[in-house]
Amino acid sequence: MAREAFERLPGYAGLPADVKDVEIAATARHGMRLFLDRAAGGRPPTAVGYDLFRERAAQRADEGMPLHLLLGTHCLGAHVLWRALRDAAGPADATALAELSDHLFAAQRRVVTAVTETYLDEQAAIAAERREERRTLARALLDGTPAPGADAAGFAGPVVVLCLRLDEGPRPGTSADPVAVRRLVRRLQSALDRAFGTQVLMLVEGGGGHVLVPGERDLPELDLLVGELHELCGAGLRLAAATVAAPARIPEAARTTEEIIRVARACGRPPGAHVLDDVLLEYHLSRPSAGSARIAALLEPVAERPELLDTLRTYLKLRQDRRATGRLLSLHPNTVDNRLARISALTGLDLTASHGTALALAALLLRDLE
Repeated sequence: MAREAFERLPGYAGLPADVKDVEIAATARHGMRLFLDRAAGGRPPTAVGYDLFRERAAQRADEGMPLHLLLGTHCLGAHVLWRALRDAAGPADATALAELSDHLFAAQRRVVTAVTETYLDEQAAIAAERREERRTLARALLDGTPAPGADAAGFAGPVVVLCLRLDEGPRPGTSADPVAVRRLVRRLQSALDRAFGTQVLMLVEGGGGHVLVPGERDLPELDLLVGELHELCGAGLRLAAATVAAPARIPEAARTTEEIIRVARACGRPPGAHVLDDVLLEYHLSRPSAGSARIAALLEPVAERPELLDTLRTYLKLRQDRRATGRLLSLHPNTVDNRLARISALTGLDLTASHGTALALAALLLRDLE
């Protein structure tokens, strides 16, 4: 079988000699012995009789042999044996040939079932192990701890760091259905691999996570990338990106992208793609400093007045347009003026001057980002 029939299988000729001449040949002999025992009147083999097939299937899966080639050897072996029986049978052996064929094809079904189940189980275990290895590598790079295998995975030079956050919709890691979670994460991995043209590292849990892309590359159009991911992640997806020259800068970039998204959310920007230039002033104003506590305390007199804080936040977000603020809050412009005047009276902030509005914006950001 191995020397004549099997050589016609695509990919068989390229297998190592010990696999062909020892393991596959031994498996074929084992199968023939099981069949001959059954043909001689013995009982069908028990599950133990198929242990060798399962062992070999696990080995082939670990070695990366395609499943179609593995199953092809078993099916072709049964076919070759059936032809040998057919050629040896005489005119008076029709009934015996039919009975032997039944035994042969029943055995083939049991072998193919055992091999397929074992192969797929082993492949699933290997894939899960590799995914966990990549998650461990991503976690180490994001934490700035030693990351064995980073160079081999392509993380020896520049890296693109993405931060994903989900304000609403499906959230990887929070669904009660673990199968749905795994499916979502796999689909997200595939979408990002396609977008960047390489296998990325991904650590997505809870309401989002980080993605690391190896190599120096141009960032894709972030708005387009968000659009592609909306179907998977929902309309509440926020995404920020940064590029670093070396893996040692990954933790810093991860924190920066997280802060960009936090500032964008605190400023009332809608979900989507965010870059530092979009929130440059707000980002600077929200950085903790020696005066942060005093600035945040400026709004303490109106802390228990949510309507005043909402009016102030909307007024600043809309670039101090009182009429637009009124429309958004369903208020008369005069009501907006009265609320702003009340804020100024309680806090001492002059909201008609650039200095006062800058302090008010910084105080809001520091309070919202606590």
